Amino acid sequence: MNNNRGNIIIIEGPQGVGKSTMANFLRDNLASSNLYRLTGIKDKSQTGYAKNKKMYLNLLNYMETLEETELNLIFDRTFFTEQVYASLGFKDYKFDDVYKRLVQKLNDLDYNIYFVVLYLEDTSLYEKRLVRQHHQYQAFSLESSIKQQNAYLKLADDLNMPNIKVLKIATDNYEEAYNKLINSIPVLNGIKYTQEAKWKKELNLNTEISY
Repeated sequence: MNNNRGNIIIIEGPQGVGKSTMANFLRDNLASSNLYRLTGIKDKSQTGYAKNKKMYLNLLNYMETLEETELNLIFDRTFFTEQVYASLGFKDYKFDDVYKRLVQKLNDLDYNIYFVVLYLEDTSLYEKRLVRQHHQYQAFSLESSIKQQNAYLKLADDLNMPNIKVLKIATDNYEEAYNKLINSIPVLNGIKYTQEAKWKKELNLNTEISY
């Protein structure tokens, strides 16, 4: 880790795994940090492909402009979700070509970069954690979240870039999940996990958890 540059922390994973709560925790506890909560473009056609390509390339260009500020950038979803959703057939196109370009561009940025994939070892917990009234692409189902989880974990396993550290963190146990995150990212070392009650409340009441 280079202490003289900022950090990029990308939180990814299936709906219901606790991404937004973890992103909020980072924003509340990490100095000089910006939190970005991204929502994908609904258009599933080739027009949507072009829009997503433009959006994510521009996003990485924006991140590049902030390199010298030493800011810490926290993302609740990025183009990794677009790759997962396209690969699972939620879109009418494949995103592989753009995905590879975006990964390389992310790797080349002058930050300490962390790709954090959240998952559940006990996948039955998805049903208990989240029952959605609607979803941008499809109604919530246990089967859907398991498929998403497998796709995110495969992305993590396949990602082999020198400047991107991959972290896979199970969120079955909240305290263990947060402590692993804190201990795995040097800039977080020393932060105390004190929001277990808030985490549980948000998960159980289905509040402010984005897909």
